[in-house]
Amino acid sequence: MKNIILITKREFLTQVKKKSFVILTLLAPVLFIAFGAIIAFMFKANQTKSTFDVVDKSGVFAEHLKSTESIKYVYVPESAEKSIVSALKDMKGTDGILILPTLKNNDFDTFEKETKLLLNTKIGFDTKQQIASDISGLVKKVKIKNLGLTETQLDALDKKFELNTKNVLNDNKSDSDLSFGVKSGLSMILMYAVFMFIIIYGVRVMRSVLEEKNNRVVEIIISSVKPFELMMGKILGVTFVALTQFLVWITMAVIGALFLNTGFSAMKNQVPGGQNSAEMMNKFDIQRIATQISHTLLDLNYGLIIIVFIVFFLLGYIFYSSMYAAIGSAVDNETETQQFTLFAIIPLMLGMYGSFTIMNNPDGPLGFWLSMIPFTSPVAMIARIPFGVPIWQIILSVLILLATTLLMIFIAAKVYRIGILMYGNKATAKELWKWIRS
Repeated sequence: MKNIILITKREFLTQVKKKSFVILTLLAPVLFIAFGAIIAFMFKANQTKSTFDVVDKSGVFAEHLKSTESIKYVYVPESAEKSIVSALKDMKGTDGILILPTLKNNDFDTFEKETKLLLNTKIGFDTKQQIASDISGLVKKVKIKNLGLTETQLDALDKKFELNTKNVLNDNKSDSDLSFGVKSGLSMILMYAVFMFIIIYGVRVMRSVLEEKNNRVVEIIISSVKPFELMMGKILGVTFVALTQFLVWITMAVIGALFLNTGFSAMKNQVPGGQNSAEMMNKFDIQRIATQISHTLLDLNYGLIIIVFIVFFLLGYIFYSSMYAAIGSAVDNETETQQFTLFAIIPLMLGMYGSFTIMNNPDGPLGFWLSMIPFTSPVAMIARIPFGVPIWQIILSVLILLATTLLMIFIAAKVYRIGILMYGNKATAKELWKWIRS
């Protein structure tokens, strides 16, 4: 145990003292936010405002097509239709002409067939769908108006029905759409965090083993310690590196949340666009939504979520890191690792993408089995935990994962003990099986 602690300490200090670790730890949240902002900017930059002349022959829809940030409607008289159509090919400043035919005897089928959109440029699919949606909305209003309904009655028809749900198994707490969205968001964040950290730091363990093997340093090290002690020291050392990075990022997130919460009121009066933008933010009532989100988060069983997250993260990480350590010891270069790393990545991907399907039914059979199978449970159980999981299922899953982790450590140690001193011999599945049986 003393040797394992010494190796763990050495591995930890070696990793955290690297400039790359410090820079990545401090800048990763900023880079993540910047990456999201760049993606949003790219979507925004690719959007262009299209301008369409509109000829309304029936007069029913006159001035009812409202321009938006992406589409501008310019109404022109019916008499200008022919001249615009003939000159459309060479016209600048307009992307096409929308011709709305006369609506005869409320024959909307004929109206739809005769409606035309003539273009002199290519438009996006979203733009086309938006125009169709705008016309569809106007047709709907005309149909309802023909039934003798008023604008107030029309608005009442479109009013969304809010279903007030309470779970008697959860002290009659409200289970709204926003609550489901918050839990789903938290589930995805926790799941992605575990998935990415297992892969990133598992590969780091593999590369560390492979580097020492290629440098022949390991031949000197194992003269003083057992291969098992060396392997466990590396795994535990990198585990503490991952936890350190977690703590730093969580601290930065809490400080950032407190800062944003404090400066929100001042920000509303200083947003671009002046008072109008501030009024829009008030109308959207961001504070109310933020309050509901915070209440939903506070209603969660944080103690259980944190414990389950740490337990499944550590066991899942040790489980897969043992596998990565065995892979690193069995090969001579990183190129050869590709044929084995798929055995570690594919089960994790199945657990992650399978968890997307269980969010609508966390207690379903798929969610249950994904959270019991040790290859997928580190991500599947964490994905389920914000929605509430019976204690007996958590305990059973932990016991299965713990037993399988110990088995994986045993198997990895057998491979590591022989593979770490093997050079120039390409490991095959048959060869690995011999090492495990020996």
